[in-house]
Amino acid sequence: MNDASADSIRTMFASAVSDMYQAEAPQYRAMQALVAEVNRQTLAGEPQLKRRLTENNELERLDVERHGAIRVGTAEELSMLRRLFAIMGMAPVGYYDLSIAGIPVHSTAFRPIGESALRANPFRIFTSLLRLDLIADAQAREIAAKVLAQRDIFTPRCRTLIDLFERRGFDDGEAREFVLEAAKIFRWNGQATVSSAVYRTLHATHPLLADIVCFKGPHINHLTLHALDIDAAHSAMAARGMYPKAIVEGPPRRRCPILLRQTSFKARPEPVEFIEEDGRRVTGAHAARFGEIEQRGAALTAKGRALYDRLLAEAQAAVPLATDGANALAFNEELARRFAAFPDDDETLRREELSYFHYSVDPSARGSEPMSPPSLDDLLRTGTLRAEPIVYEDFLPVSAAGIFRSNLGEQGEEELVERADRRAFEAALGAPVFNELALYEEAETHSLGASLQALGVDRAASVQPPKTGAAPIGAAETSHN
Repeated sequence: MNDASADSIRTMFASAVSDMYQAEAPQYRAMQALVAEVNRQTLAGEPQLKRRLTENNELERLDVERHGAIRVGTAEELSMLRRLFAIMGMAPVGYYDLSIAGIPVHSTAFRPIGESALRANPFRIFTSLLRLDLIADAQAREIAAKVLAQRDIFTPRCRTLIDLFERRGFDDGEAREFVLEAAKIFRWNGQATVSSAVYRTLHATHPLLADIVCFKGPHINHLTLHALDIDAAHSAMAARGMYPKAIVEGPPRRRCPILLRQTSFKARPEPVEFIEEDGRRVTGAHAARFGEIEQRGAALTAKGRALYDRLLAEAQAAVPLATDGANALAFNEELARRFAAFPDDDETLRREELSYFHYSVDPSARGSEPMSPPSLDDLLRTGTLRAEPIVYEDFLPVSAAGIFRSNLGEQGEEELVERADRRAFEAALGAPVFNELALYEEAETHSLGASLQALGVDRAASVQPPKTGAAPIGAAETSHN
């Protein structure tokens, strides 16, 4: 049997979902054209950026979908999705509590792990699980639980194929069939599974409750494109009448990008058919799907993340962003002012242990006589060793909540109380989530060790021990998420 690889299945799936979403959401095609033009102009104007992306084999990632997002209603749905995504080489990384922003979900990101898998295709799915325990209205909780108990988001053939893969893997034909069946889970279906009255009840309780409960499956609510200059993309969205968010979520613009910056245009109402109690079909509307753009920077260490979180919190406390974004300019100015305290050059970020780096040997240095005794700084200063920031592959809970809230039609302020429950989430998932800091630390440690070995340098005599104190891979997520 010719076994299909996880990377090839993931690539087929990402392509199938992209094709499906393009057919369902015409504005997504307009976003693709916009981002492609911004990236073309950015690469033309920044030859150093183009050289770095080319040297690090990152240029080909630009045209690959970076992530999608879905929301599920039950533990069984989440657990089955874990098994489905495992076939594509995607594991649950990180725990994200969105309750702090009044969003009744907690989430993880299913994504590939390891340098070769990420290089092959970095596609990821941000997956949120409804928390009925955070819904105060007892009637709405009861209705939602009853509706969710009656649905199955997986086709019978999809379930059969998952079982088959776990027994013996797939051949190429089975892999292609699996991708087709898996994509069906995430397609949009304009026919609700409830009456218009039930929809209104759930929507009034929380818009997200209606979106998760009232339809046949967890439709993709957005696919995110990667922009090399998100500020230019944000401006272009406004110029083309796409009504973007008032701000770009995440850190301010910097010479050396860090973590993740995101923006989106608001969800547009789409026609929905409701099935009334008497069997009649009536037409209504539902808004859930939107367009999103992201720009990724360096992955931060625990120390760097603590500094980021503190500066962001200070900016938000000094200039709270208005619900309608009316004071966006003042907020952005305050954000930039606060982040002046965050070093903005790679060498300082490395030396102060604020971000993770991938080390490699200059090809001309292989086989040369190492310095005695060499230090990491010596090797970098002489160009024998190179250090490039490791790309942040994960998400930010505050930014995710900001995107969620801007696309739910919510108005006014809510009491925001953090009610994280990672243990319950992992129980529903059926497995622990991976700790992203441990993944980045392992990647840095491995690249440095391999480079020093290639140079014939004794690592113990040259380099300090690991710096972050991250938990072992697969351990519980840290408080940073």
